[in-house]
Amino acid sequence: MSNTADTGAHDVDMEVDAATTADWTTTTVADEKKNQDVAAVQEIREQIRQIEKSVASKESRFILRVLRNLPNTRRKLNGVVFRNLVQSIYPSGADRETALSLTPALEKDATELPDVAKKLVATKSPIPEVDAYFYLLLLVKLIDANDLKRSHTCAESLMSKISIQNRRTLDLIGAKSYFYFSRVAELSDGLEGIRGFLHGRLRTATLRNDFEGQAVLINCLLRNYLHYSLYDQADKLVKKSVYPESASNNEWARFLYYLGRIKAAKLEYSDAHKHLVQALRKSPQHAAIGFRQTVQKLIIVVELLLGNIPERVVFRQAGLRQSLAPYFQLTQAVRMGNLKRFGDVVSQFGPKFQLDHTFTLIIRLRHNVIKTAIRSIGLSYSRISPQDIAKRLVLDSAEDAEFIVSKAIRDGVIEATLDPAQNYMRSKESTDIYSTREPQLAFHERISFCLNLHNQSVKAMRYPPKSYGKDLESAEERREREQQDLELAKEMAEDDEDGF
Repeated sequence: MSNTADTGAHDVDMEVDAATTADWTTTTVADEKKNQDVAAVQEIREQIRQIEKSVASKESRFILRVLRNLPNTRRKLNGVVFRNLVQSIYPSGADRETALSLTPALEKDATELPDVAKKLVATKSPIPEVDAYFYLLLLVKLIDANDLKRSHTCAESLMSKISIQNRRTLDLIGAKSYFYFSRVAELSDGLEGIRGFLHGRLRTATLRNDFEGQAVLINCLLRNYLHYSLYDQADKLVKKSVYPESASNNEWARFLYYLGRIKAAKLEYSDAHKHLVQALRKSPQHAAIGFRQTVQKLIIVVELLLGNIPERVVFRQAGLRQSLAPYFQLTQAVRMGNLKRFGDVVSQFGPKFQLDHTFTLIIRLRHNVIKTAIRSIGLSYSRISPQDIAKRLVLDSAEDAEFIVSKAIRDGVIEATLDPAQNYMRSKESTDIYSTREPQLAFHERISFCLNLHNQSVKAMRYPPKSYGKDLESAEERREREQQDLELAKEMAEDDEDGF
């Protein structure tokens, strides 16, 4: 009996300990979440002070620093953080109620933060830049939560706030807002409805020399046109507008990608390949994996259309190997000139190619596959009949093979003669390529690429502000400037990683 009682008491103690441990764990998690929310609120308040400092001093670099930190800030946003911020930004009234109505709902396990101290409670309306930045954060959070209805309402409110004001200090926040406004319209399948608004804002940004807003709006319009396959309109926009040289690297990468798609659709494959390679080089090398995958897929197809075979190392890149697997099979089919395998790859991965916006270009590759097959036949046989060619190319008749061979001879694909009387194709002896102009043309192409890369690198160089006034500043100002330069250099290095 004593042993049984001891065992029962021991079990009760274990249950109590387990319950206590569970309560302690729950409390610890709640405290940790609360501390994270408090830190997020303090960080955003500091960002708001930086925005106010930028407006007061008319130095845009403080706002630029805040916007560069947006990818990190958006991961810390939630309903608790927003409700606490509303109290310290908006005074009691209609503006506060409107902001609260758009604020995301609180999570089930959310813990309310302490009320804002009286000295932090807003007593007057915020400046337009702070107001726009708060709505920008709110819009980003609603997009992440897939709340399209309130996202649309918030985006419309944000655009009205930016459109009404005529302040140069709003330009950078407005440029970022245009992108997310277009993103909401894309998710809601309403891109066509905002096209007129974007054109109006582009005209205004051009007149005001708002270069960052101009770059973002051109990219939004190009994405809008390409979404509906309006390549002629997109090409006209590129020709009639001047893309600002001072745009950020990420915006340049997007613009060059869209330009590459337009040139590829218009059969200008050399220009398309040049723009796409530049877009890949300007994109972040250790981030933006989705963008790099999209650009690399299009580069592979354009290279195949140019008659080149991409190197195998391209398909072995970390992070791209799985997504490029269908394109590797496509490349093998083109390299071997196997029409049957090419048809199988297109039928198997057709939906994926359509999703990647490369299906139309891949259909054009059939002629390249035929050319490759004819070239290999010309190298393998000194004499061959059209019937055998049709059999090897899986064509319907010998007449089709004869027409294809005659066109290949005329285009210079193969060095051969066609004898209809004796019904055969005779291949000529291969000439030494080093006796032709091919090496000179290839060398010239490489030199042009290196010079273009050098020019782009010089244009992309950035210089710290106030570097021209070294002789006019005191020692204290110099130390402060050097510290700011170090911070700016660090932020510039992180910009390309987090901007996408």
